[in-house]
Amino acid sequence: MKRTFAWILAAALTLALLAGCGTQTTPPAATEPPAATQQPAAAETPAPEPEPEVTPEPESEAPASTVNTVILKEADSAMINTYTLLAVNPEAPFTDADGNAVSDVSINTAGAQALIDWLLSDEGLDMAVNYGQADYGDSLFYLLDGAPHYTGEIEPATPETATIRLSTTTSVNDSGLLGNLLPVFEEEYGYTVEIQSAGTGKAIAAAKYGNADLILVHAKSQEEAFVADGFAYVLPGFESERLSFLYNFFVLCGPSEDPAGVASSESVLDAFAAIADGKYTFISRGDGSGTHTKELSLWPEALGITAEPESFADYTDWYVSANAGMGACLVMAEEMGAYILTDKATFLTFQVNGGIMN
Repeated sequence: MKRTFAWILAAALTLALLAGCGTQTTPPAATEPPAATQQPAAAETPAPEPEPEVTPEPESEAPASTVNTVILKEADSAMINTYTLLAVNPEAPFTDADGNAVSDVSINTAGAQALIDWLLSDEGLDMAVNYGQADYGDSLFYLLDGAPHYTGEIEPATPETATIRLSTTTSVNDSGLLGNLLPVFEEEYGYTVEIQSAGTGKAIAAAKYGNADLILVHAKSQEEAFVADGFAYVLPGFESERLSFLYNFFVLCGPSEDPAGVASSESVLDAFAAIADGKYTFISRGDGSGTHTKELSLWPEALGITAEPESFADYTDWYVSANAGMGACLVMAEEMGAYILTDKATFLTFQVNGGIMN
């Protein structure tokens, strides 16, 4: 009995010992810790707020013109403006400014012929009639019906013919037309064109002094007198001394308020009469230019306004004879709130430039 009890006791002790050792060597099961003892997760960084969607602004259009002078009358049949080329006759009766004969004049006839031929070629004419479309949505100059057209070869420059003297009116220069055309001609044929820009009267006078090889002007009566006096000649391949090829229109401009009611006048002649009747300020070129010549033809005959200062001596409270170029006169008209006759090409350039003319 005692031996049985001892055996049972020994077995119990052995089991207890084995149980204690098991708690030290057996790894715990891989389970999630109780929620109460779980370490708090690191705070999540909040997602950045989305950038507000920005609708790109449309490209800004050209700023509206700050010029108050506007076109009030245009496209009247009495306001057509035709441009003509004339080659200077090397045998012309040249004089100096005092009217004394000059005999040592040298005219570059070959250079003048090359430039005229090119201006009347497909390339020259296309460039001229397309000029301005990119900036104004319309051409500034148009091809005259029946304009002369040259289809032959253009003579390249030689050392003796490389410099060409062009005497011309301000409108084809101030409008940028020549600045667009001539570099192409010079690059292709090796010439250098020296431009003298003034009113038609002064441009023609320069040729009469022997200071030009060709002229580009726009006053028919003065051109015809130039031909009649022997200063032009017919170039080979053409039928006339006067080679009229481009045109646009003169426009009557003034302040947008239009106090004379010019815009509602039936014709440009009525508009000029309204300006005179109301004694509204008018800026005249007063320089014998083609624009000045056209303006003089539009006043009522009873006024007697001519190029002579005494003819408008009684009108100086409203009639301003500027004796200046087209650009300068447009600036004056803008500053004085005055009416003015101008070629459309120069006016549009003036308007786009915000009233600034170089």
